Amino acid sequence: MNRKTLVLPAVLGLLAPVLVACGGAQGGSGRGDAIVVGTTDQFTATEDDSAPFDPAFAYDTGVWNVLRQTVQTLVHVPRGGGRPVPEAASQCGFTDRASERYKCTLRDGLRFADGGPVTAEDVKFSIQRVLDIKADNGAAALLANIDTIETKGDTEVVFHLKSPDATFPYKLSTPVAGILSREKYDAKKLRDGFEIDGSGPYTMKAEVDGGRVAKAVFTRNPHYKGDIKLHNDKVELRSFTDADAMGKALEAGDIDMMTRTMSPEQIKSLSEKPKEGIELREVPGLEIRYLGFNTKDASVQDKAVRQAMAAVVDRGEIAGKVYGSTATPLYSLIPSSIAAHTNSFFNKYGEPSTKKAADTLRAAGITTPVKLKLHYTSDHYGPGTSKEFEALRDQLNATKLFDVTVQGAEWSTFRPAQKRGEYAVYGLGWFPDFPDPDNYIAPFLDADNFLNTPYVNSAARSRLIPLSRRSADRNAASSAFEQLQDIVATDVPVLPLWQGKQYVAHREDLNGVEWALNISSDLMLWELGRGIA
Repeated sequence: MNRKTLVLPAVLGLLAPVLVACGGAQGGSGRGDAIVVGTTDQFTATEDDSAPFDPAFAYDTGVWNVLRQTVQTLVHVPRGGGRPVPEAASQCGFTDRASERYKCTLRDGLRFADGGPVTAEDVKFSIQRVLDIKADNGAAALLANIDTIETKGDTEVVFHLKSPDATFPYKLSTPVAGILSREKYDAKKLRDGFEIDGSGPYTMKAEVDGGRVAKAVFTRNPHYKGDIKLHNDKVELRSFTDADAMGKALEAGDIDMMTRTMSPEQIKSLSEKPKEGIELREVPGLEIRYLGFNTKDASVQDKAVRQAMAAVVDRGEIAGKVYGSTATPLYSLIPSSIAAHTNSFFNKYGEPSTKKAADTLRAAGITTPVKLKLHYTSDHYGPGTSKEFEALRDQLNATKLFDVTVQGAEWSTFRPAQKRGEYAVYGLGWFPDFPDPDNYIAPFLDADNFLNTPYVNSAARSRLIPLSRRSADRNAASSAFEQLQDIVATDVPVLPLWQGKQYVAHREDLNGVEWALNISSDLMLWELGRGIA
């Protein structure tokens, strides 16, 4: 997140897309007007998650990438990053020095895709609905600092915050703050299924097979008014069961681009042996992976167990062995490319040490080996996840201090079970809602957080997180973030593992690819076009 005064030097170097490899001059797929994009994201409706595309529930990068095309927000982060600019609004800004009162004025003539007018009451309804429903997926936490919402006429809306929050404009740019039609959505109930009604640049029709979306077809919204410029009229987002199937579709010309998640093997192959007519691009990315803990579970309730795991995990071996050049070790929740990052875990635990872990367990009176099961999602973060957890298992078991098994499950099963606290230890990834240090801390430590964790640190919640949000100059918040990272390293409610890079591969006749996936992994399909840009 780059506010005017938050120019994060380490992040700026990531903003220039890099062409990694290119093939010959063969043309693209030529499948008519629609641009076809492949993804391994799975969109399902289940008993636990029956409303996957409702902004009041959705809190997942893949689903947000569907919502960003269809649901308009008051502001959005522009191409190339920077502070949010008006989108559905014609102007927005804080009206006080304390960053507690934020006012927006809607564009004239704003309409939903069905032609109905968008008013300030629709904005209030949509955001109040998120707060009232307060789904257990964690998205409502982004807006939890709103005290009251005031409307003035049809075009003016004012947000009064409970406490100062310089990051609030960035939170309004996320799909959880998407503007919905009061006629199509219930104020107190989630909307089941795969329909979306908004005022964004596209409308969407889902083609469903067995409770899963096989294809999402985005068509230009003729009523759209906003800051976004569309470079196409139609895009299909096609869901594949795995990266290999997606790669074969690209080679065959059935799709124009494949995005998250490509396998490390595909990236290596396309880098070293480019295929004719296909280009591989590295684009900026701030993805992290970590282990989370249910700190009320008897097996990991004593933080000595979690500290011992932190002392022996070899991040470098996992990154190198499983992901190669696409990942680097991470010693904090905040990535190393964000200015507030500190190597808190390395500072506390140093190089992997069985002796240090044994001493920690012995001092706490923990009987070894500690029996644990590590859970991971088998279909959400790419094919490397199972290999990663096998490597983690082998590392921990090699110390003789742990007796570890691993178990994978599909995301539709994994995520609800994780939220219910059924897993003592589990693996998750995080793609930032906005690239500010706050978004690598609050979703894990604040109230109503993404993990639904029982872990509570009163200093973090009541003092340090609020303190960090007071500064419009985000560099001035570094001291609070350093303390927060040290708390995480000491208590280990989560254990950061690695930080990843982003890649996309595409047919040679597709342009706008360098802008289609930003640093927060937001997919912007409107940037894609055919031919020479």
